[in-house]
Amino acid sequence: MRQSIIAGNWKMFKTPSEAKEFIEAFKPMVVSSNSRIFLAVPFIDIAEAVHMARGSNIEIGAQTVSEHDQGAFTGEISAKMLKSAGVSFVLVGHSERRQLFNETSSLVHKKLKKALENGLTPVLCFGETATEREEGRTKEVLQAQLSECLEGLTAQDLEQVVLAYEPIWAIGTGKTATPDMAEEAHRDCRSFIKENWGTAVSDKLAILYGGSVKGDNIASLMAQEDIDGALVGGASLDPTGFSQIVNFT
Repeated sequence: MRQSIIAGNWKMFKTPSEAKEFIEAFKPMVVSSNSRIFLAVPFIDIAEAVHMARGSNIEIGAQTVSEHDQGAFTGEISAKMLKSAGVSFVLVGHSERRQLFNETSSLVHKKLKKALENGLTPVLCFGETATEREEGRTKEVLQAQLSECLEGLTAQDLEQVVLAYEPIWAIGTGKTATPDMAEEAHRDCRSFIKENWGTAVSDKLAILYGGSVKGDNIASLMAQEDIDGALVGGASLDPTGFSQIVNFT
């Protein structure tokens, strides 16, 4: 039985004082949750968020990471730096990073490996555009992304990875894949993992769904066999609203 993971991605919102206020309010609301709770916060919020979450069931992560260990890379943050700051996971390959900052699957692969090398859980984001879905290429596109991003990883490596399927057409648009649509994509991805890394790995691997997840659709999504959690964007910015998603059962 895979433990569910509900992950919030704050994107470029909240100052450290706002992060403190959020976690103070949020902690008591989710203390009895059966899910793992992830919060991916801006770099500037990490220290305060880690401090506020200490001793709770909330895990703090970052929204991206450099593919380099160190060096003359102004503005970049390494996996080693994140680990030393108390981060436990990091998003890699989020659609906004791919679209706005031109991150390729090849680059995402490098970032994912750096996360693993430094003991961070990479949450690998992937998904198709509206055009790719309309052309009937969803399965092909998803498997191509997974193939390139996970190239060369061992079964042991895969056990440390979380996947997050996020159809690009459903992010921040208010549109959501139906539970059946999401389940089909998740099932195809799990089958791809099974074919390449074996049943033991595919059975353990958590695959989250991301794309306009809210309190009124989380239960129907989580009822699907291959959906193990959610990657939540805008709906994770309010502690009360996000707690309703976390406490979906």
